[in-house]
Amino acid sequence: MRPALLFSVFVVASCGLAYELIAAALSSYVLGDSITQFSTVIGTYLFAMGIGSWLSKFIDKGLTARFVQIELMVGVVGGFSAVILFMVFAHFTEPFRLVLYGLVFTTGVLVGLEIPLIMRILKNEVEFKDLVAQVLSFDYLGALAVSILFPVVLAPHIGLMRTSLLFGLMNVAVALWAMRLFRATIGGGRWLLAQGAIAFVLLLAGFGFADKLTILAEEGIYADQILYAESTPYQRIVLTRWRDDIRLFLNGNLQFATRDEYRYHEALVHPALATLPGARRVLILGGGDGLAAREVLKYPNIESITLVDLDARMTTLFRTNHLLSAMNKGSLSSPKLHVVNSDALIWLERNPEPFDLAIVDFPDPSNYSLGKLYSSAFYRLLEKHLSDQGVMVIQSTSPFYARRSFWCIVNTLEDAGLKTAPYHAYVPSFGEWGYVIASRRDYVLPAKIPVPVRYVTPETMKTMFDFPADMSRIPAEVNRLNNQVLVRYFEEDWRRVMK
Repeated sequence: MRPALLFSVFVVASCGLAYELIAAALSSYVLGDSITQFSTVIGTYLFAMGIGSWLSKFIDKGLTARFVQIELMVGVVGGFSAVILFMVFAHFTEPFRLVLYGLVFTTGVLVGLEIPLIMRILKNEVEFKDLVAQVLSFDYLGALAVSILFPVVLAPHIGLMRTSLLFGLMNVAVALWAMRLFRATIGGGRWLLAQGAIAFVLLLAGFGFADKLTILAEEGIYADQILYAESTPYQRIVLTRWRDDIRLFLNGNLQFATRDEYRYHEALVHPALATLPGARRVLILGGGDGLAAREVLKYPNIESITLVDLDARMTTLFRTNHLLSAMNKGSLSSPKLHVVNSDALIWLERNPEPFDLAIVDFPDPSNYSLGKLYSSAFYRLLEKHLSDQGVMVIQSTSPFYARRSFWCIVNTLEDAGLKTAPYHAYVPSFGEWGYVIASRRDYVLPAKIPVPVRYVTPETMKTMFDFPADMSRIPAEVNRLNNQVLVRYFEEDWRRVMK
């Protein structure tokens, strides 16, 4: 009996940490700023566990029956937590935080009750010092197992919704196991068994229909028809369509719409590349959709393109899917292009090759893992990879909607010792969007665009480098690795827009 209960401690600890990680990961997906979300969720959860541990002293009778009921409640509340949070965010955005912390607190209280009750159930079988050592050892081992499995296997391959339901089933399994072990002494056995059966069936049904539940939630988030949805180890990829307009969303944030993406990508590539008639080697950081590469490949003088994107699933999807490869004109299959699936910062540190043009097409700095790629340290490292006349261009969010964020990026590039030429373009899906060209020399507008274009011309470029008063330069700090001020600016800028 003792080994069985100690193993249940391992399972209970695994489940408790899993619910905590799921809540933190899901909130960082939909709210951004992963450090804040993980910090507040973990803090609330640990506080609630303390409350649960304190409340356990008031349970005097029927310890085993109470333990079984608590396991069932943890299984149902924790198991359905991801389902509830996805649905609330999709259909009732305002109360999301209230529901999030309500679920975290409730789950934490219930989990906080579990270990004290197990220790009290075992106290007559094990000496106190051994009891504490064994229970806490299994508790910490369970936490270790989930902390490793969650980012490597569970979240990327099973998904947050199925993971929460799976651990809910594990909690219910522990409850049913405890009923069997203590069937001779436990009170209300049939009623408890009925509760366990109901909980198990509900969670099993949820697990079986998890894909449909996910689609139902995402249909509430995305107004258009969902063509494709997948969770990778790094992000949630969703493609939607309305009539002939296909849109890409990463973690819920719009990346492009086919109706006007040419404006964004022409503005990103041609003002810089048209000034480099001798360019041979191009580096693209991000841009796993191949659309920036499509524009670069229009220049016959380009001999090689190295595209570094963290997510292998992204580059594979846009190379192999017929609809998507048609958008990028098959750029990801070009013999001139070499795809590297790696963290851009790590890749730059390990590879010394120089490039004539570096195109930085990362998602907006909505969290700290992205914010590091907009830091002065990153730009100094990237500058070392430029040839003598080399140029870099950075997508830099909106100078209208995220004005302070935009000028923070400009200041950060200048702090890295580069001369900058900020500019903007109107992309209907995004509004006014910003870019910065940076190099060791002053930027000079090209006299012509030597390749076919639909939007960018020497005439339009003259206005792109002119900033009206409501987008003009304002004070902003430099984004450094140790402060990541850009992430805070970005969150504050867009929060004001959404009010």
